[in-house]
Amino acid sequence: MKKRIAFISEHASPLATLGGTDNGGQNVYVAELSNELARKGYSIDVYTRKDNPSIDEIVNWSSNVRVIHIKAGPEKFIEKEKLLGYMDEFAQNMYCFIKKHHIDYSIIHAHFFMSALVASRLKKQLSIPYVVTFHALGLVRLAHQKEMDKFPVERFDIERMIIKDADAIIAECPQDRADMIHYYNADPNRITIAPCGFNPKEFHVIDKKIARQKLKLNEDETILLQLGRMVPRKGVDNVIRSLSKLNTCLPNVRLLVVGGESDDPDETLTPEIGRLRKIAEEEHVSDHVTFTGRRRREVLKYFYAAADIFITTPWYEPFGITPLEAMACGTPVIGANVGGIKCSVDDGRTGFLVPPKNPVELAKKIEWLITDKQLVAAMKKNAVKHVNKFFTWTNVANMMNNIYQKVYVNYHHQAAAGKLVLLPEFSLKQVEDVFKESFFPRLNAQ
Repeated sequence: MKKRIAFISEHASPLATLGGTDNGGQNVYVAELSNELARKGYSIDVYTRKDNPSIDEIVNWSSNVRVIHIKAGPEKFIEKEKLLGYMDEFAQNMYCFIKKHHIDYSIIHAHFFMSALVASRLKKQLSIPYVVTFHALGLVRLAHQKEMDKFPVERFDIERMIIKDADAIIAECPQDRADMIHYYNADPNRITIAPCGFNPKEFHVIDKKIARQKLKLNEDETILLQLGRMVPRKGVDNVIRSLSKLNTCLPNVRLLVVGGESDDPDETLTPEIGRLRKIAEEEHVSDHVTFTGRRRREVLKYFYAAADIFITTPWYEPFGITPLEAMACGTPVIGANVGGIKCSVDDGRTGFLVPPKNPVELAKKIEWLITDKQLVAAMKKNAVKHVNKFFTWTNVANMMNNIYQKVYVNYHHQAAAGKLVLLPEFSLKQVEDVFKESFFPRLNAQ
């Protein structure tokens, strides 16, 4: 197969600043995977919506990776919940771009359900097979967010169609796969599990004292870190409430909350920060919580390294990249026992798993780590070994390479025979070689 791949990521550009409402794990996933595949000899074009009139149509972002901005609706930021109506225009303009530049793609990799809708239409027009990583499922989101979910109801039918139409479905963790089967009646044999990863060149062990000096943090405090998008489902309120449940540890504890729509923790730009500040006041822990605003990606490693514990307790999580990054920096993780977190965090060895929305249990684990220095030292070493062995983007790219080749061969073989069907090999076997010592045994136990 020709190693030319089109990524579609309609709302999550690899060029975006992270930490905002719509900029998070998917942006990182698309950026890191495209670069890693480029190192394997692929040429990657990432198609994303043009949300700024000053952005060039084509940005040569890195070696063999281009970001192509497609006009779809007004050239300004629009919340992803309001983008579905512009996908017809996105599909048409992407089609015109491909035809104008005479590009021959072997595979399209769609990210999110709207990108998959575009890919489905291009498959019919250009006979290009596509794979999809949903990054989040609408019915799962609805189950947790209920009336707060602002996506149109058409999302559910689109996802059902995509699950039947795509040439391969990529689940990010066993829970993601189980949700596809439970909520969408997906055929288990059409789903391959491929996790997220981290970049060892970007996230690695840094001396804690040096990291704190760089960030101008108190060397004597116990620092807890929460880093990510500032939205309710991320469960930052749970972390704040846990502080009030601490016993003798609280006076020396500081929670850093990194993320938001601006470099300063501006409540007008990030209303969630205002909500969280009120909770901190109600819990009488305001003096122990610091909101930093968003931070550039190149400095995040210092935050991870400066922290004694990284905490992430979302209601649900398709995978969760931040725990990997924290562990790569040698920081134990306390994570919610949901989604990909319950597979990436090795409970008792690299951190602890706790129920979401349970500040009492979270506080118990925080106190345990604060008071048991020997356990923390062991977890630091275990965490670094664990993620470097199983969760690098190199491993993920190797898995994707296998998936792409199988899809390509199957699609064209079946097209020549006049009947397109999926090979039965799309199963959990893809994961076994890479994760047989860690990820796969726990996958089978669930």
